[in-house]
Amino acid sequence: MSDAVVHVVDDDADARDSLAFLLETADFRVRTYASALAFLSELSEVEPGCVITDVRMPGMTGQELVRRLKAEGSALPVVMITGHGDIPMAVEAMRDGVVDFIEKPFSEARILAALQRALAAAPQPTVSDDQAQVLARMETLSERERQVLDGVVAGHPNKIIARDLGISPRTVEIYRAKLMSKMHADNLAALVRMTLSVRN
Repeated sequence: MSDAVVHVVDDDADARDSLAFLLETADFRVRTYASALAFLSELSEVEPGCVITDVRMPGMTGQELVRRLKAEGSALPVVMITGHGDIPMAVEAMRDGVVDFIEKPFSEARILAALQRALAAAPQPTVSDDQAQVLARMETLSERERQVLDGVVAGHPNKIIARDLGISPRTVEIYRAKLMSKMHADNLAALVRMTLSVRN
């Protein structure tokens, strides 16, 4: 597919090998690491590409790895995967700059799409047109939808957003579905990513 390498960081050997096999059959070059620390120990010699890391790992979590990479000045885009995802965790990961946050079990198409997006991430992407589109979509949101969006981007679960706005969690779900449709967001990670792109 390219000279780029996908660096898979996961302490679960079966999950790591399974993902590596899937990616290799899709013509990606893959290197695997049993821990975040093992990956960091080789960072100076790591080939360009992107990183797929699990969130929950002993020693150093995926989120700690992302922050460490940023601190080291690494430009490697990161896709985060987890079997125990929640909204605050996803939002925190997006704020830390991950390209995508994917919950297990995920489809082959989902992980491959995230990887292609990660590998296409240029050091200085031209986002002005994209930002204009996002801002135009935000203009179509009602005041209540904007309030729900603010709560989602702040990492609050539906229950907290509902309490803050004085509405039911079910009503929050309805507003969230509407604003995701209006924003053309396929999933929560995409919604947070596009919103942060115009707010940062």
